[in-house]
Amino acid sequence: MNDLFGKSMKSLSKKSLFLLDMDGTIYLDHTLFPDTLPFLNTLKNTGKRAMYITNNSSKSVLDYVRKLQKMGIAAESDDFFTSSMAMAKYLNENFPGKKVYCMGTKSLVRELQSAGIPVSADAADGIDVVVLGYDTELTYQKLYDVSKLLQRDLPYLATNPDYVCPVEFGYAPDCGAMAELLRHAIHKMPVFLGKPNPTILLQAMEKCGVEKADTVVIGDRLYTDIQSGFNAGITTVCVLSGESTLADIEHSTVKPDFVVSSIREIWKQLTEKE
Repeated sequence: MNDLFGKSMKSLSKKSLFLLDMDGTIYLDHTLFPDTLPFLNTLKNTGKRAMYITNNSSKSVLDYVRKLQKMGIAAESDDFFTSSMAMAKYLNENFPGKKVYCMGTKSLVRELQSAGIPVSADAADGIDVVVLGYDTELTYQKLYDVSKLLQRDLPYLATNPDYVCPVEFGYAPDCGAMAELLRHAIHKMPVFLGKPNPTILLQAMEKCGVEKADTVVIGDRLYTDIQSGFNAGITTVCVLSGESTLADIEHSTVKPDFVVSSIREIWKQLTEKE
C-alpha cells in the first residue's frame, strides 16, 4: 500500500513500537476515529506495542487512562508518556527541591506534586521556577502572576510549543499560543520540553526496550510530532486527520517519511497480505 505521495508503506509492517499522538491522530476532542480500535487491535494481535505520546499537559496520566477507557481503548498508565512527565523529570533533575509556580490545570499541578515537586499557587511565596502548561483553567490572575514573576531572572519552562489544540469545532489556543501572549508583556519565551524535543520518544523506546529502527511515530503536527521523530532518528507518519494539511507538508521543510489521510491507511497496511 502506498501513501498519498505514492511511497510504499510496506516497511511499517516490520515496526514493533508505534508511538501515537492522540488528539487529531486517534481521536478528535472526545470523538474516537472509526478505524482506531481496529488499528489498535491489529497491533495487539500481531505482537506490536502502542504507546501514547502527548504534549497535552492539561490532563494527568490517570485522566488520559480514564478518557481512553471510556472510548473503549484498553489503556493503562504504563502505556503513556506525556509532556507533564517530561517536565517533572526535568525539574527533579535540574531544580531539585526548588519551588515552582505553575500556570496550568489542577491536573498538571497534581502530576508535578506527585513527583515530589513543591508547587505554589502564591506568586509571592519564594518562587524559584516558572512553569507553563496547556491551561484550560486559565485566569487573568495567572497571566498577571507570571508577568510579575518573570520580571526577575527566573528559569522559565513550558510543557509544549503547540499553538492550537484540535477540538470538535476547529481549534483552541494551546500552550505555545499562551507563551506568545505572555511574550508581548514580558519579552521572554520559555524553554519547551515536549515535542519536538525527542526526550519523550527516547524515554518510551528505552522503557519498551525497542531500537530506533523498529519504532515509528504517528501524529498530525509537523512542528511537534514529525519534528520530534526526526530529532529522535525514527520513522515518521503524518496523518491529515488533525492540524496538518497536504499543502502544509508540500511547503514545509519538515518532511515526514509517510503521509496518509488517517490511521485507516496504516491499519490497512498492517493487515495487507504479502
